[in-house]
Amino acid sequence: MNRRYCLLLLILMIIASCREDIGEKPANLLSRDQMVNVLTDIHLGDAVYQTRSFSNEKLMKYSESDFYYSILKKYNLADSVFEKSLIYYSGKPKEYEKIYTRVINKLTEMEQEEKKKTQQPIQLEQQEEK
Repeated sequence: MNRRYCLLLLILMIIASCREDIGEKPANLLSRDQMVNVLTDIHLGDAVYQTRSFSNEKLMKYSESDFYYSILKKYNLADSVFEKSLIYYSGKPKEYEKIYTRVINKLTEMEQEEKKKTQQPIQLEQQEEK
């Protein structure tokens, strides 16, 4: 009996967590485009933070939260507005997936553009046949 109760409770929790409707939209909800831009910059900032010891010693004095708040400052966003928007969209899995697909696409495009800048064609000398 106890196993059935636990199983039923688990199934109800799974069903409840998959609901699309998470309540009302926050008053200052960021648009999907704004979320894509902010999340892209947050991931870029996180990458810089994670690799800062390899790139520049001046970056070592900054904390992860310094990077996070500098991005919010760039977009003139209060952290509460971003967090409420993040919670809202993450409660809508289909919407959140669309946003993150755009973030990944944008990061991939940026990576490809950067690779194009650093890659130089190699001039191969042709050897004469003997």
